[in-house]
Amino acid sequence: MVGLSTAVVCGFVWFVMDAQKAVSPIMKADGIVALTGGNGRVEMALRLLKDGRGYLLLISGVDPHTTLRDIAPGIPSALLDRVTLGQQATSTAGNGAETAAWARHNGLHSLIVVTAGYHMRRAMLMIHRAAPEIRLEALPVQPPAMQRPYTRATLRLLALEYGKFLLALIGPNWAFRHTVDAG
Repeated sequence: MVGLSTAVVCGFVWFVMDAQKAVSPIMKADGIVALTGGNGRVEMALRLLKDGRGYLLLISGVDPHTTLRDIAPGIPSALLDRVTLGQQATSTAGNGAETAAWARHNGLHSLIVVTAGYHMRRAMLMIHRAAPEIRLEALPVQPPAMQRPYTRATLRLLALEYGKFLLALIGPNWAFRHTVDAG
């Protein structure tokens, strides 16, 4: 039991360090996917699209009543036709299914995945399982909670995300999807 506890604690330390790691320079990809749910994700993905790092953008997990103008009021008209609002996903597994279907529909072979650093490992795992043929590149965004000294709330969030990541490692994607999720 001590060995298992030590492994879980060491794994949590690794997870926290990994969630904070600096971003490598981003290459180009066929497309970009931003997973909604936190600060800076959509803005970063739109910046990548505008800079030509990918040709198409999926914003996955958008509320069905939300429009692109709601999310990005200042988006240049030249980019409007290159952005898809994915409104089917309600979970990370749903993001994976929605992303896989969108990428296949558009003939994409590589994606830049934009989400929070603490969410990246699980998101990459779920998307890879749904579309193993697609090359994925991570671009973690650091929300405000990760940019200041940790509070109890931050540590609770990290522990929750670590637990979800561990569960995702041992279970198939379908076990984590909501009944209303995509595909």
